[in-house]
Amino acid sequence: MTRINPNPHHPRRLTHCAIAVTGALLAAPVMAQQTAPVGPEKGKLERIEVTARKTVETLQEVPVAITSLGAAELSEKGISVLTEVQQFSPNTTLQTSRGTNSTLTAFIRGLGQQDPLWGYEPGVGIYVDDVYIARPQGAVLDLLDVQRIEVLRGPQGTLYGKNTIGGAVKYVTREMSGEPELTVTGTLGSYSQRDVKLTGQYPLIEDKVYLGFGYANLNRDGFGEFLVSAQPGQDRENYNKDLWAARLTLEIQATDDLFFRLGWDKTQDDSNAKGGYRLLPSLRTDAPQPDSVFDSYTSLPTTNTVELDGYSWMARYDINDSMQVKYIGSHRESYSPTNIDFDNTQLDIFDVPAIYEDENDTHEVQFNYTAETLKLVSGLYFYDGESCGVFDAVLGVLGRDFAAAGIFPEGTPGFTREVSGCNNSESWAAYAQASYDVTDKLSVSLGARYTDEEKQAAVFNGTVLYNLYPQSGWIDGFVRPDDVFIPQVLGNDTDGDGVPDAPAQESWSRFTPRVGVEYQYSRDMLLFASYSQGFKSGTFNPRATVNEPGVSPEVVDSFELGVKSDLTDQLRVNATLFSYDHKDRQYIGIEGNSDDPTALQQRLRNAAETAADGIELEVTYVASDNLSFDIAYGFIDFEIKENNAVPPLIGLASTPENTLNVGTTYTLDSQYGYFTFNANYYYRDDYLLFETSDLIEQDAYGMVNVSATWESTQGNWFGGIHLKNLTDEEYLVGGYDFVTRNEDGSFGPGLGNDTTLIGYYGDPRTVHLTVGYRF
Repeated sequence: MTRINPNPHHPRRLTHCAIAVTGALLAAPVMAQQTAPVGPEKGKLERIEVTARKTVETLQEVPVAITSLGAAELSEKGISVLTEVQQFSPNTTLQTSRGTNSTLTAFIRGLGQQDPLWGYEPGVGIYVDDVYIARPQGAVLDLLDVQRIEVLRGPQGTLYGKNTIGGAVKYVTREMSGEPELTVTGTLGSYSQRDVKLTGQYPLIEDKVYLGFGYANLNRDGFGEFLVSAQPGQDRENYNKDLWAARLTLEIQATDDLFFRLGWDKTQDDSNAKGGYRLLPSLRTDAPQPDSVFDSYTSLPTTNTVELDGYSWMARYDINDSMQVKYIGSHRESYSPTNIDFDNTQLDIFDVPAIYEDENDTHEVQFNYTAETLKLVSGLYFYDGESCGVFDAVLGVLGRDFAAAGIFPEGTPGFTREVSGCNNSESWAAYAQASYDVTDKLSVSLGARYTDEEKQAAVFNGTVLYNLYPQSGWIDGFVRPDDVFIPQVLGNDTDGDGVPDAPAQESWSRFTPRVGVEYQYSRDMLLFASYSQGFKSGTFNPRATVNEPGVSPEVVDSFELGVKSDLTDQLRVNATLFSYDHKDRQYIGIEGNSDDPTALQQRLRNAAETAADGIELEVTYVASDNLSFDIAYGFIDFEIKENNAVPPLIGLASTPENTLNVGTTYTLDSQYGYFTFNANYYYRDDYLLFETSDLIEQDAYGMVNVSATWESTQGNWFGGIHLKNLTDEEYLVGGYDFVTRNEDGSFGPGLGNDTTLIGYYGDPRTVHLTVGYRF
């Protein structure tokens, strides 16, 4: 249930029950199973390989809080998109953002970034085959030819660098076997879902050169519709899916020691822009609140596009049995024109058409050394990225109201505030992390990374007294005037006239260390403790109204104490206690009257310091040859230590105090094939949508998912049926709150002169049937 809070905001209730919960749930798991298992024995725990420290290791020997989901487990559970992985990783939020189907909202341990505007940096790093995905647009990845997904919790500042203060999510695709393969998969499901996936590989030169390919075409009708649209002839589906993705990979095994991989991928998502659900009736229209949370109204076109494409290349050379050198490079581009109707009415109350563009290049050289008592991972990294955009806050009704009141000239047709600009970054880093075995049982690890970054930014911000859209033809019949002048407000004044005419420029450097101690208490139990530091890049205000300076990086100091244990051949218990301090938090606040949420004058500051303690428990129990259980539990206790934000911080965004997942898997061998049945219950405690507002709060909810998969005895035919959100829970994943709150608890108009309180929701109950064939 969505809770709208009419009372003045109150401090979040922070419980202190971690110790009690630890004792009660010491049977709780990591949902990390099939990730390249090596020789699993029936009825026993599997050996799981991961690359959390940029080298192949087993899950149980890595002193990092990590959840790993392998290809087989993803398939058995019917997980087809990255956001579904959040259920199986404690204290993790991976959700589809407001407005589009492809923009990611990611938080780990309450650390992340909610606003996807260019210039803001993420707090959770997303990687595809060790290539950094810099922007949240398009980061809701559909899983295609994946080997495993790894979720690394806690700052990863040493090995992965900037913008991983919460952690990192790694998408690892499959290396080719060298044998000809072709797999065709089709899925039919609720809301006329119709998906086709085609993956395969072919040896161009036997044992030397392989070509891999993948293609997916994913379509689904909307969960709801736009009940009224001011644009005639527009597609009115809401929350629909219209996406295709393709990958090509060329692998060359030049010698036994020299390996090359070249890759290309492209994704195009033409799903409609998402319309939100009005949590309050509009003051300006007589349209009723929709019966379904997936229905909406709009005055904008429903069209939306997210285009992503990129190239990557990797060379790996094994110098000898102990030393390896690797080079990874990439070039990525994205383009996203979108239409977001903030007020979700058929009037131009608060419409925000926008364009996002991003382009970046990365280069990384790694050197890995492994000896009997020493492991070393080191490297050099370079990033060069350009992130630009434009959005128009179209407040047409407000402009006409002001004209009627005599504030604007008589006959003013509308009002628009346009913001555009670029926030470009160039950075390099050097890093090294070594683990040394002091004795057979005791190891110490030391790591450090030095990052030097330079940013340039320009912001253009101004107003016009009519409705303005960012490109010609944005709305049928509308042509943008060529003489529109939007002044530059942020940048350098090179000609001395007092007006910025060149990008502003600042540089920051940061040293991020890591220190760890690991003790192998027994062959099957590892104890570890660590201190690590991470940072989120300094930046400039992409909504600047004055020529303000950039803000310093955010810094997170984190302490962890953990255990990884296979107590028996059937019981695995991994637990981590963590505590962190989050300093110099970047927050865009209101200038002037702090009680007026409609104010447009905003400034970016390092405005707050917060802290948190928590626990993560992951347990797997293999009860028999056919039956296993998993539990994943996360708890976080949040504290505000310094609060200069305006309005003030009151809690964590999109982060519940408690998350819990309980799952079971049963396998059955029969003369008709191999069957796998699994079910899980996923629980999220109540949480705020925004860290500075309790106007919208999601009540605690639980979700049930059930799956059954089958594979023929020959291994060529396979299929599955997946029932998700079986009880049809309604739960918020995003929203907008542009309202004022009166002393009596009632709501008044906010920006746009309407009660704009909007919610976006996660998927309803769905059923999917998948059938595939391997040639």
